[in-house]
Amino acid sequence: MSNKKQTAKAGDAEPQDFESSLEELEGLVEALESGELSLADSLDRFKRGVTLSKRCHQLLDQARQSVEVLTNPEDEDSVTDFDTPQN
Repeated sequence: MSNKKQTAKAGDAEPQDFESSLEELEGLVEALESGELSLADSLDRFKRGVTLSKRCHQLLDQARQSVEVLTNPEDEDSVTDFDTPQN
């Protein structure tokens, strides 16, 4: 269980990519579903999970917008990056 605590504390930094965020989120879900955490630990992990879930949604939205820009039939000659503000 100490490894899970270390993972949660080490995971407080914002993951850089979708895969890392999703992997950490899946680990949190597994820990929560185990039923072995205290209420305080469960709440901390739940809060972290909400943050990661929002990050995953943000990254998916950015990817979707990039695909829309790349596949825009009205502007086939122009390929631009869709730049979104980072929170």
